[in-house]
Amino acid sequence: MTAHTDTPGSVTTVYRVSGMSCGHCEGSVSGEISGIAGVTSVKAVASTGEVTVISDAPLDEEAVRAAVDEAGFELAGQA
Repeated sequence: MTAHTDTPGSVTTVYRVSGMSCGHCEGSVSGEISGIAGVTSVKAVASTGEVTVISDAPLDEEAVRAAVDEAGFELAGQA
């Protein structure tokens, strides 16, 4: 798990997502996670399988898992 506070009220968490292989995959995952309340930024990188999420507060992992599932991929946990 990689989670740390960048600025007061901001939390950065890196998740591992399996199955991403291209820019479209990155966009799908980013779009779904961006819909979670409190998320301010999402950067998905298919080549590493990592998704970096910046949020106002720590996120419920089940909400992230549901968003990744909705995009058609599998949350492998936090990096």
